[in-house]
Amino acid sequence: MSTETLSDDTIQRRLDDLDGWTRSGDTIERELEFDGFNEAIEFINRIAPLADEADHHPEIFNVYNQVELTLTTHDAGGLTDKDFDLAASINEEV
Repeated sequence: MSTETLSDDTIQRRLDDLDGWTRSGDTIERELEFDGFNEAIEFINRIAPLADEADHHPEIFNVYNQVELTLTTHDAGGLTDKDFDLAASINEEV
């Protein structure tokens, strides 16, 4: 998988195919709300193996039933295919 940063046009095209994700500079982000704390933690636990398998780990922020995810490829200094591929896998768990 390429770790080259993506062009703005490619980023926008990839974002158009991802429900719930938005761009913020060199990151993509998604905010989710669950019925309660346990459901939020269960979601985090479902996506943890996906991140490990991809060897690409999101920043995760959780308060009660809220989960905020941020993806970027730090080694590349921006957004790469790795970010969008993991975001698509995460979306399958929502």
